[in-house]
This record gives sequence, C-alpha cells and structure tokens, in this order.
Amino acid sequence: MLKSSQHSIVVGDRTVDLARELLLDRNGKVVPLRPRAWLVLQLLAARAGRLVSKDEILDAVWSDCEVTEDSLVQAIGDIRRALGMAGRVALRTLPRRGYMLAVDGEPVDSTLPSAVAPSTPSDVGDVSASSAVPHLSIVVLPFTSLGGDPAQDYFVDGVTESLTTDLSRIAGSFVIARNTAFTFKGKAIDVRQIGRELNVRYVLEGSVQRGDNRFRLNAQLTETETGSHVWAERFDKPAADLLDMQDEIVSRLANTLNAELIKAEARRAERSPRPDAMDLYFQGRAFINKGVTPAFMAQARDFFVRALALDPGNVEAAVAAAQIDVSMGSAFLTDDASVHFDAAESALKSALFIAPNHPRAHMLLGAVLLQTNRTAQGITECQQSLMLDRNLADAHGFIGLGKYQLGHGEEVEGHIQEALRLSPRDTRTYLWFMFVGMGKLTSNAEHEAIDWFRRSLQANRNHALSHFQFAAALALVGDLKEARSVAAAGLALDPSFTIRRYRINAKGDNPAYLAKRECFYEGMRLAGLPEG
Repeated sequence: MLKSSQHSIVVGDRTVDLARELLLDRNGKVVPLRPRAWLVLQLLAARAGRLVSKDEILDAVWSDCEVTEDSLVQAIGDIRRALGMAGRVALRTLPRRGYMLAVDGEPVDSTLPSAVAPSTPSDVGDVSASSAVPHLSIVVLPFTSLGGDPAQDYFVDGVTESLTTDLSRIAGSFVIARNTAFTFKGKAIDVRQIGRELNVRYVLEGSVQRGDNRFRLNAQLTETETGSHVWAERFDKPAADLLDMQDEIVSRLANTLNAELIKAEARRAERSPRPDAMDLYFQGRAFINKGVTPAFMAQARDFFVRALALDPGNVEAAVAAAQIDVSMGSAFLTDDASVHFDAAESALKSALFIAPNHPRAHMLLGAVLLQTNRTAQGITECQQSLMLDRNLADAHGFIGLGKYQLGHGEEVEGHIQEALRLSPRDTRTYLWFMFVGMGKLTSNAEHEAIDWFRRSLQANRNHALSHFQFAAALALVGDLKEARSVAAAGLALDPSFTIRRYRINAKGDNPAYLAKRECFYEGMRLAGLPEG
C-alpha cells in the first residue's frame, strides 16, 4: 500500500516527493494541493507509520494564526482526495488522537493498537469523531425510484453518483463518497443521526417518477443539526432520453445547490462568535451573489481580506477576491479599470500556480483577458474552465460576451441559452441577459434588446450597468420617459458613472465592435446620462 524511502513516500499510484516538496501522480505530473494541506501531508509523510496528534499538526502548520480544528479536517479531506482510493486507506484517523500514514498497510508506532481500522472512505476527512463538522459538508443519499422500470433504477443511481461528483467541485465543499452514501439505500433514515454518524451539515434526498409522457424529480436539502429543510425543488418536464435528461438534471441541481449552500453557510457564519477563514469566505460569496454594486463589492472584499489574513494560503478566498476586481472593472464602477484587471490577473495566476486545475480561476482569468483586448485568449481560457467543470455555466456567459466583443452580436444568445440550460436560476442570469441585450442592440434588433435588458433588471435590480444599457435601448426606440427613469435608477446605484468612463473602458479594439458601440453612446446621451 505505502512504501517509503529517505526522500519519498509512495501511496498507491501517488508519490510524496519530500526532497522536491511535490505530490506526483503515476506519470510524474504534479497533483495540486493547497499550501496548508501540503504541509500536513509533508508532516505525516516524514513521520510515516507513526501517530501525529491533532495538536502537533495544528501547531506546526497553523503556527502563524488561530484556526479551528475544522481547518485541519478540511486539509485531511483535500489530502484524501489528492491521494485517491489508496490514500484513503493509508491515511488513518485515530479517533480523538490524530492521524498517520501507515507503512505497508500497517502502523509501526508501538503505542498504537495492532489493528487500527482505516478511515471511512469519505471525502469529508475525519468522519469518525471530529468535534467540528466541516463547512459545507453534505451526503447525497441514493435517490428513490417510484416506478418499477429497471432502466429508471439505473438512471436514479446515475443521478446520485453524478451529483455526488459534481457537488464535490463546489469551492469549499466536502462530499461523502458514493460508496458510503449507498450503504443507506433502501433504509429508513433519520437525518440527525446521519449527520452525527458521517459528521456532515447537510443531507440531500430525492425521488424520481417517470410516467408515459412526464418525468418528475423531487429533491430536498435538510440541515442535520436541526432537521429543518433548507431548500426543496421539483423538476417536472416531458420525458426524454434518460441519459440526456440525467446530464441536464444533475447540472441544474448542482448549480442551484451551489447558491443555496453558500447562503446557508453564510447564515451559519453570521451566528459564529469566532468565524474562521472559511466562514468569512462564504459570507463574502453571499455578498457577491447579491449584485455588482460598490457597496456589495466593498463588503465582499472585506470578508475575503479577513479570510486571507487568517489563512494566507486559502485559494478559494484569493480567487473570490480576484472576482471582486474583475467585477469592478467589468461593470464600469471605476475610471481606471486597468488597475483592477491587473490586480485580478496577478492574483489569479498566483492561485493557478498553486491549484492549476481550479475551474473558476481559469474562468475569471478568461474574463480578464476578454476585458483587456485579448478576446480570443479569453474565450480559450473559459473553454478550459468548462473542461475542468462542465457545470460552470458562467463560463458560457463569458464566451457569449467574447463573441459580442468580436463583433458577432448575433451569436451571443446561443451561448447564453447553453448557460441557462445548465443553470436557469443562476445568481448571475442578470449578467447573461444583459450580454444578449448588448448583442441584440448591436445587431439592429432594438426591441429584442429591450426585452432582454428588462429580464436582466427583473433578475437583479442591483446592477447599474444593466440600467444604463437598458436606458440606452429605450431611448433609441423613442421611449425617452422610461429611458430617463431607468437611467436615474442606475445612477442611484452608481452615482459616478459617465458616458466618458464607458467609452474609455471599451473592452477591445475590434473595429466592428467599436463601431457598434456608438449606438450605446448615443442612446445614453438621449437618456440623460452625464457625459463626464
């Protein structure tokens, strides 16, 4: 199982190279690990076969800041995922004591029992006796099939497995492995008991029923501590090919749960007397989801700065902080957008050096490239993010924006429809609707543009740029009264906006794109927006 030498430890098909301070796969490629998780693994590998207490690990790895035991649990979860199945057996949990890497499948520490049970094959870390339940920890219980069709049974199990995989991609999440979850199949469950047994905060349950012409899926998310429902959803649609339907259902569930779990974790963090770095991260993400206004962005940034002060190696907080700069520059909330884009690009490249397969970091870097006259590269980067996370609907949105900037406004809607297929209730639909409106307006389809801009504001009224572009479209078709009212509402959100700022921060130099932007300037003037 595990073999050691002076400078390396082999765990299954992974090698912990202590000399070069790298975790390598069977092909010699680097397996990414967050800095703190690597330090934990390095310590355990250096003392392979011996117990390392929780206090020793916390003192060695987090000596520069105060953290809860939850941070260690998260690091152990990261390590287990990085090491693969062999690592989940070799990395042992000693209840209430600590952790160890067993040599050749057996401990060598004489103070340990001769038979130490391997940890549960879970993605959550210490599920046996941790005093702190990990953040955003969840088990997806096997969905129930309400029909007698064997093909539907396979489909139901497939939904459960795929959803388990896709939820594990949510930043900061810990998802119980499917092997453990399937031990509850067909059994009566008590969510509070499951929460205690698996050390998770949330349980997702569901059922599937398929008639001759209709398909219905019910899902509900429950908090294990109180047994209270957090969220419920029903999908009811015409029956189609089961495999095609599985992909769509899983994507929609994963994207919806992403937003709901962030809200739930943020509410929980608000009640914490001593929030840790991940508490602060989730609170910041909740503010990002409210909308792109100077006030919301400032509040979100404050949470991420505080999170990074507690845990400088927190990649999720670093990527989220970079998103603030991307949003500030993209939404024309500043006269000098380049300062924000430069800061975001630097932070994202640093994050990708540590976590080269981070989907959102690739997507946001793509957004920066789109906004800094590197449109083709930006589209490629967004496509790379989709290869890493097929459910990243926002990447489709940015690709649509890229097509607009290339002067292909008529192509934008197709990319946004793909984003909406994956995540129809996404917190960022207001941006996607705005992108289509921009494409329609530059394609001489003003009335269609108005419909899309109106949908943008209905989805989220806290986005000033949607107001300004909607006002421009209304003015161009002669509806000056509503145009000026909408413009005034936008200025209430961003009083510093000027047409000059919008012009000087154009996102590229493509001649077709620049020529088509002239209609926005003219419409904004007619709507009464300040020239600057």
